[in-house]
Amino acid sequence: MDATVSTAETSDAAAAPAAGWQRICRVDDIPVLGARRVARARGMDVAVFRNDRDQVFAVLDRCPHKGGPLSQGIVFGTSVACPLHNWTIALDTGCAQAPDEGCAQAF
Repeated sequence: MDATVSTAETSDAAAAPAAGWQRICRVDDIPVLGARRVARARGMDVAVFRNDRDQVFAVLDRCPHKGGPLSQGIVFGTSVACPLHNWTIALDTGCAQAPDEGCAQAF
């Protein structure tokens, strides 16, 4: 199965992604409980995560707190812990969990 910048799954790996989506890698290329960083123009890298239920999420690879690389964080459930200051970021929304505040763009 291929991953697009979405949480949707596709049944045909050879099918082209829907309009507005970009194929970035195969789901198997994303480590379980890990991430892959996808470089984009203007330094706006995207982190693509896979959890233990094979759900795939994509967020800007920059913690809203101090800009830490979320792709280097620890994935648990549908969240990632920022490697710099351990902020917990929800992978589906990109938002920090209380009491912290701020959001990374989710795709």
